[in-house]
Amino acid sequence: MLFIVVNVGKKKYTLAAQATSGSLVDMIKSFIPPMTHHQHKGQSGRVAVVGGCEEYTGAPYFAAISALKVGGDLSHVFCTSDAANVIKSYSPELIVHPVLKLDKADTVKDATKETSNWLERMHAVVIGPGLGRNPTTLSYAENVIHKAKAMCLPIVIDADGLFLITQKPDLIKGYKRAILTPNVMEFSHLYEKMFGKKPIENEPVVNVKSLSELLGNITIVLKGVSDVISDGEQVLICYGEGSPRRCGGQGDLLSGSMGVFTYWTHQAVEKGNDK
Repeated sequence: MLFIVVNVGKKKYTLAAQATSGSLVDMIKSFIPPMTHHQHKGQSGRVAVVGGCEEYTGAPYFAAISALKVGGDLSHVFCTSDAANVIKSYSPELIVHPVLKLDKADTVKDATKETSNWLERMHAVVIGPGLGRNPTTLSYAENVIHKAKAMCLPIVIDADGLFLITQKPDLIKGYKRAILTPNVMEFSHLYEKMFGKKPIENEPVVNVKSLSELLGNITIVLKGVSDVISDGEQVLICYGEGSPRRCGGQGDLLSGSMGVFTYWTHQAVEKGNDK
């Protein structure tokens, strides 16, 4: 058994359904757009990664390259100017935009405008890998979230993007195309911000569902030994074992991959509704 779906009461939950690895793979395959000779470049996914600063250049690379490795067509990185050349040097496959120039007074306004022009071509946005906590970069990321929401783009938020959300949870409250991917500590900080108290001990299922509900039923993926996923209505627990190592970059691989898969899923659902 790899995946279970649970029904949640106040502090009780019971098994509602379960999925094997085979059935889960089949479900995921159904969302992947078929390869045809009639496709043009970009149709399988254009992903924007917002992050990357002088101190953190690896994280946006891992997120952007993983989006390509799982099947996306184009990966763009929007970062500070002092990080751009370093990120470019990691791979010729990435399109890197040095939009934030931290020594310029109007850089947030200018960077937001330039990024907005590109967002019109994107299918999903990943915010946070290597973002850092400089007030200027956080202000820029906040603007990008507003722009992405206005365009109804799926948004995956991780790392320092979650730090921003913890400071300003209303940024994504009620936006059901948002996915948060916190680890235990990031989740705890956001939970305390919203509820004014620590998460209930040894009750991750109840905690994740409750936080998702309070944030307007956005999807939360709490990473751990068993991943707990909820949109405030349904709760899933993933028992698929990953590496026992917990090293830098793993969450970035997940967020970049998720950027592509969330686009594919929304696309498949929308096409299904049209039929």
